[in-house]
Amino acid sequence: MKVSDCPTTEVEVRIAAAPAEVWSWLLDVDLPARFSTEFQGGGWVEGAEPGLGAQFRGRNSHPVAGEWETVSTVTGYEPERLFAWAVMDVTNPAASWRFELVPDGDGTILRQWAQIGPGPSNLTTIIGSMPEHEDEIVAMRLGELQANMQKTVEGIKALAESGVRAA
Repeated sequence: MKVSDCPTTEVEVRIAAAPAEVWSWLLDVDLPARFSTEFQGGGWVEGAEPGLGAQFRGRNSHPVAGEWETVSTVTGYEPERLFAWAVMDVTNPAASWRFELVPDGDGTILRQWAQIGPGPSNLTTIIGSMPEHEDEIVAMRLGELQANMQKTVEGIKALAESGVRAA
């Protein structure tokens, strides 16, 4: 598996709450920091409000890659259905992410999806120093992303089902 293949991973969870309740949690771009071992926090750039084309900063930390900050641009925004963004360059992103909400009876299926590449990132720098191990490095990275994504959707589930409203 190569970065040039733009590999993806996805997780999902069923939440006993309506899409409108789950949606309000997704708009807090800092929220995943409560659950992720890598994402350290983020916020909307210069007072931007959620919407197509809006930007937010994210801070990350990884034992191998160190600490870094990114700017992401919202590339998909359909209230109560889709929230997607590209990391760094919209036309050649380091990664692409999205949350999807699917009504399911009296609840919601929440899916989180991520794609590595095709643009440059810390991962491509690491691979550049050990190109013969690209397949293993990419597989390990997908596993790390998936584990943090699973923690995030489960954390959102717990919050949405608690009856507490998002700020």
